[in-house]
Amino acid sequence: MARSSEKSSTPKQPGRFKQMWQVFQMTRRYDSSAQWLMLLGFLAPIIVGVALGIWLGAGNGFTIALWIVAGVLAGVLIALIILGRLAEKAAYSQIEGQPGAVGAVLRSSLRRGWIGSEMPVAVNGKTQDAVYRAVGRGGVVLIAEGAASRTGRMLDDEKRKIVRILPNVPVTFVHVGREDGDVPLHKLPRSLSGIKNTLSKAEVLAVNNRLSSLGTQLPIPKGIDPFKVRPQRGR
Repeated sequence: MARSSEKSSTPKQPGRFKQMWQVFQMTRRYDSSAQWLMLLGFLAPIIVGVALGIWLGAGNGFTIALWIVAGVLAGVLIALIILGRLAEKAAYSQIEGQPGAVGAVLRSSLRRGWIGSEMPVAVNGKTQDAVYRAVGRGGVVLIAEGAASRTGRMLDDEKRKIVRILPNVPVTFVHVGREDGDVPLHKLPRSLSGIKNTLSKAEVLAVNNRLSSLGTQLPIPKGIDPFKVRPQRGR
């Protein structure tokens, strides 16, 4: 009886299609062009499939049908990819500017070959500005969360620590924010991947292990998970 009551009290998780519909609704709420971009991504492969079927099918209905089916499948795939990109952007837009937002990106969205932590390596307790560190083929990247005028000294201090123990490893600064010259939060993974490769995979692991001994100046709560953020309801 106890087991049956526990099962009945457990809330039922929404199905995959319902989850996708909820993601679409959230994305459309923050980006009104999302539905049109998805529609374009869906229809374009179908049109191409029909054109190729007529051109290459030579009047064969079966061949034309195969090209149309292939176009539909490609259209669905492209529409889902567009939805995923736009949904990620919408989720990050909700936490952009909040303490811990950069840590959430480093934890969940870093591309292959990069190592980052959701915990910062330096924190200003008064302003809540923070500096995060990522290591990859492009070397060491120090990412500032806060105004550039306030985080410049923090970046320089962290760079001196790194250069002291790893003098031959390049160190790059990145400011995340909305000011001129800053990198938007949702573009941070792409910005890191755009840095020129200077280290091998083995060197990336060695550098990360060496830097792990530096620790942090001040622990703060873990970053925000953008995939668990709920959209704000309109008033």
